[in-house]
Amino acid sequence: MRRSGIAVAFAVFPMTIAAGIAQAQGTGSAKATESGVTLYGGYRASNQLTEASTEQNVYVNSGASYALAVDFGIDRNRQWEIFYSRQKTQLTSAGFSAAADNVPITIEYLHAGGTYFPQGLGNGSYVAAGLGATLLSPDRAGLSSVTKPSLSLAAGFLIPFGKNLGLRLEARGYATLLNNSGGMFCDSNTGCTVAVKGSALYQGEALVGLSARF
Repeated sequence: MRRSGIAVAFAVFPMTIAAGIAQAQGTGSAKATESGVTLYGGYRASNQLTEASTEQNVYVNSGASYALAVDFGIDRNRQWEIFYSRQKTQLTSAGFSAAADNVPITIEYLHAGGTYFPQGLGNGSYVAAGLGATLLSPDRAGLSSVTKPSLSLAAGFLIPFGKNLGLRLEARGYATLLNNSGGMFCDSNTGCTVAVKGSALYQGEALVGLSARF
């Protein structure tokens, strides 16, 4: 069920972008520079990790996400970008004890990077990239939060609505370096009620955002 939901989300998203492109033909024009703030809603899916003692799969459940991007114009094609994204989800595994299963966890990204519009700012396709950190915060007594380095890459399309608004359709991928062989989230005082390991966390996100442009 989890895999079919992911497949539907990522099959529909390219068709949505294509429809937006068709609607946006003939609208908007490149500006000398442009800044903006975008609020997103989205859907995020993840790869699997591993339970350290049993070697069972640990699933990071797919679900809703939210994001905020603040862009600062550089020239006709480029912007600096500060990007924040947040997802509240759960860790599930057959290797967890009955008391520890369905561990609530919040996954947050904070990245600094930039966007590039080949046809000029204000309209059309773009790519984006960022570097920063991932905060993994389990909401369960005896588990500690973990901060790891991460990067993101994105491709999207901006549909302008007049001079000051726009709709952004975006697909973004994240890679977080875990480099952990066991015991992630273990609290130094209470020990390991949940022990997770993995070399990296990969997530994919489909986003729709409303932009204020200036």
